[in-house]
This record gives sequence, structure tokens and C-alpha cells, in this order.
Amino acid sequence: MRILILGTGGMANTHAKSFASIEGVTLAGGVDVDPSRVEAFCAAHNIERGFGSLDAALGWGQFDAVANVTPDSVHYPTTMAALAAGKHVFCEKPLATDHARAMEMTETAERLGLVNMVNLTYRNVAQLQKAREIVQSGQVGTVKHFEASYLQSWLVSRAWGDWRTESQWLWRLSKKHGSNGVLGDIGVHILDFAAYGAGSDFSKVFCRLETFDKAPGNKIGEYDLDANDSFAMTAQLENGALGVVHASRWATGHFNELRLRVYGELGSIEVQHRHDWSKLYTCLGQDAETGTWTEVEVDPVPTNYQRFVDACRQGQNLEPSFRHATNIQKVLDMATVTERERAEHAV
Repeated sequence: MRILILGTGGMANTHAKSFASIEGVTLAGGVDVDPSRVEAFCAAHNIERGFGSLDAALGWGQFDAVANVTPDSVHYPTTMAALAAGKHVFCEKPLATDHARAMEMTETAERLGLVNMVNLTYRNVAQLQKAREIVQSGQVGTVKHFEASYLQSWLVSRAWGDWRTESQWLWRLSKKHGSNGVLGDIGVHILDFAAYGAGSDFSKVFCRLETFDKAPGNKIGEYDLDANDSFAMTAQLENGALGVVHASRWATGHFNELRLRVYGELGSIEVQHRHDWSKLYTCLGQDAETGTWTEVEVDPVPTNYQRFVDACRQGQNLEPSFRHATNIQKVLDMATVTERERAEHAV
């Protein structure tokens, strides 16, 4: 199987390494509008050919699938072009910047019979997979309540680099550069993390967004720093459970941490995931009477990269699909509406 890596930013390195490690997969090409950057990227990952545009790569066409690692606002036009050329697509999250575009991408891929998946990376967390299994088995009983959070600290720490001087971070803070802020960037992850772990999609949401002052005039060079930095959401799932979801880039001391707690009438689960470890805890059966929590050991699970390759080889789509990501995008869109109207909305 031959894969084209579209975009050569930080996450593209993860895509290249992950796909290259899969037996039978060849990195056929790399694409970036910056000639020096694509040349360096292809050399670093032993990629056969480099291109300055997607059109040039599609004109060549000697690959089966595209890993789309472009900025959020570029996902739609590039994915649509790849699909029109008959290529399977593995797209970074979010699928698009709004529900309408995401739905068009989904319907096009499905109509053409092409494999379409979105890299919601925390599906790779084995502890989350196991938590979902426990919830769906009925061991926690009917789910009543949940809590989910995604905490980052790169606006207060230089552990990942200096956002004040590096474009890879600044664009995430600017609406005109295609960012929907923390809601669009990591909100998509924690909404998927919560719904997947709790075993139910969202039905109602109410969200507050906040953008904090970060520089004089909230502008650095060409970047207007106007995208939201934090959000707090109350939500209800289709299974009736009520809960809260929040995320921030101002969470001092938390480099990259997701947490999910699901409470049922018979028991509870908790998933903690950081950049350096993941843990699953349960409080089930008689332990519910004593409030005893037990850490559960779990085996690794296939990554999204492996599952995309499997899907292409089998000609059968796997999750997380474009359609699933489109449903998540609808929740994100509704969250923005509720911020503006200060009222809860049904998804």
C-alpha cells in the first residue's frame, strides 16, 4: 500500500513514522508548498518523491491513499480533491471547520465508496477502549453522570516551544488562520473521548467560551489572537446521562492530560491519559459499597494508522469515520451557537 503525506508540520512526522512502521506500507510522496521543507521532510523519512502542491501529486497519482495533515481550514478543499481523484483519505481532526463542509466530505467519500477515517488519536488509548467495553457490558449499570476534561499548558509553559514566536502554535490562536480555538482543536478530542467512553452520543449542549488577553492588542505579527482559549460545557447524552466537559490551554502543570469519569447506578470507571502514561480505574460490584477503586491492566490496541491500512486492504470502512467526525462537528457548531445565544440547544 502506497501513502502520500499531505503537509509536513509537526504531526506529519508522527504520521510518517507510524505508517512506515507498518509492514507492506510505502511512503510514496510528501507535499508542502515550501520546497525546502518538503525536501527535508522526504529526506528525513525516506519518502520517494516530494511535491509543491496536491495537484502535482494527484497528477502523478502513483499512490493509494492520502494522510491529510494540513491545517484545519485546508482539510476540506484538499480532501475533496483527493476523493475526486479516487484516493482513500486519512484526515487529521477536525474533519472540517463546520458541519456543512464535514457532511459534504462524508457524503462524497461514502458515495464514491472510498475508505474515510479521521485521526482521533485518543482512540489509540487502550484504557479508553477497555472503559467503553466495561460500560457497554452493563457492569456500571445505567449511566447517570459523567465528567470529562482536556488540559494543556502551552500558553503558560515553553515545554512544547514558544507560542509567541512559532507559527505552528500562533495559527491555533487566530480565527483568520483557520482556527476555531481550543473548542475546535482539542474540543473535538475530548468530546469524542467522552462520548466513546460513555457509550453514547451527545443530545444537548450548552457551552461558554473565553478568549484571554495574551499580547498587546492581542496581535503578534500577522496573527490576531482572537480564537477561544478555554471552554466549559454542560451536556446530556442520548442515554440520558448528564455531565460536564471542559478544556483549556491555560492549565498550568498539565502538559497534555485527558480525564473521563463515568458514573452508573452499579459502578463507575475513570480513565486518565497523559503524554507519558495512561491508567484505568474501576469501582464495580461490592467495591461500590466501600468506595474502593482498582487499577485495571490492559493490553495494547491497534492504532488508527494500522486500522486505516487494514480498512484500505479490506475495502471496508472502520471507525472513527468521516461520519462520526461530522457528528462531533455538529456538537462543536452547536456549542458556538449556545455561547452566542446563551441558551441550551439540542444536537
